[in-house]
Amino acid sequence: MPMHLEIVTAERVVLSEEVDQVNAPTRDGRVGILPRHEPLMTILQPGELTIIKGGERMPFAVSGGFMEVLSSRVTILADTVERADEIDEDRAMRSRVAAEERVKSAQTERDMAMAEAKLRKEMVRLRVAQMKNIRRQ
Repeated sequence: MPMHLEIVTAERVVLSEEVDQVNAPTRDGRVGILPRHEPLMTILQPGELTIIKGGERMPFAVSGGFMEVLSSRVTILADTVERADEIDEDRAMRSRVAAEERVKSAQTERDMAMAEAKLRKEMVRLRVAQMKNIRRQ
């Protein structure tokens, strides 16, 4: 019995279909959602969002947002979401290197916090981009 998943950003509907499982990064750790899950509302952390449908894994990079779980429906309202095949691996690598430089050159605590958040985001994007060829569990 699949559940309906909808992933939405301010710019677009990223995904709207029936899926078997959702694995998401939350403030309290990774959670796995199956059909008939207890209702849940949680904050998403930057990380890898994995959707499983018919035995196929679909990795996404999510930068944060909210997830609402009802018994047969999951709604993700995300800041940004990218499918693995949407991420240019070379560009993600260059962005990660630039973020590492920003961390090294940060002058204030605020600059450091912003630089570290950007670095985490770019590391997730790179990791998800490298998963393009992994399609099975």
